[in-house]
Amino acid sequence: MPSKALAWDWKVVRDAAEAVKDIPDGATIAMGGFGLCGIPENSVMAIRATGVRGLTIYSNNAGVDGFGIGLLLETKQVKKMVSSYVGENKLFEQQLLSGELEVELLPQGTLAERMRAGGAGIPAFFTAAGAGTLVSRGKEVREFGGRKYVLEAGIVADFAIVKAWKGDTMGNLVFRKAARNFNPLAAMAGKITIAEVEELVPVGSIDPDQVHLPGIYVKRIFQGKGYEKRIEKRTVTAQLDAGGKI
Repeated sequence: MPSKALAWDWKVVRDAAEAVKDIPDGATIAMGGFGLCGIPENSVMAIRATGVRGLTIYSNNAGVDGFGIGLLLETKQVKKMVSSYVGENKLFEQQLLSGELEVELLPQGTLAERMRAGGAGIPAFFTAAGAGTLVSRGKEVREFGGRKYVLEAGIVADFAIVKAWKGDTMGNLVFRKAARNFNPLAAMAGKITIAEVEELVPVGSIDPDQVHLPGIYVKRIFQGKGYEKRIEKRTVTAQLDAGGKI
C-alpha cells in the first residue's frame, strides 16, 4: 500500500517544459496573475519555447513589454486576448491597432466571475456591468427589476496556468496577497490546470484551513525557480527636509 504522499506523486512533473509540452496550436488558456503579481513566469517561458501558435488567452492583464504574456506577444503566439486591463503594454497596443491581435475587453469583475462560473459548471449568468455600453454589443440583454443585465458566458479553457506561493504534491495551493486575486479563478476554469509553486511540500505540510485552492482542480504541479517579482509601478513618498520642503 503506497503512502498518502506517494499516492499523489503522479501530479508532480519535473519542470515547466514537461508541464506544458502537450499544449497544442489553437488552445485556449486561462492564466493567473494580477498586474505583475503572481504571474506563472516559468510556464510562460516554456510555452514560448514550444513555439505553439494561435493561442487564446484569458487573463486579467496582458503583462508588459518583455515580461509575462508580453513575451508571447513578442513571438506572435497569441491570436486573441480576453482581458480587463491592458494599459501597460505598448506591443499589445501596436498589435491591436494593426489588426494582428484580436481583443475582447471586459469589466474586471465580469472576467473574474466568468472564470469562477466556468469552474463551477455554470454556463452563463446575467450581470449589470457593461449594460448599455459597447461591452453588451451582440450579447443578450434582459431587464430584471427595472434594470438591464447582460448575459455573459462562463469560461472553460483547455488549459489553466497559475502560480502559487506554496503547494503540496496533492495540488493544494496557497497564494500570497494580490496573487490570490485571479490565480484561483483561472485554475478553476481550466480543463487541465498546471500550477507552478515557489515551494513544493509533502501532503500534510499545509494546514487544511490555509488552503486557498483545493487540489481537485490541479492536474500538474512543479516547483518553479528564478522568479523576478517585479514591481509594475514603483511609487515612493517624497522626503521632506527639516524645513518641510522636498
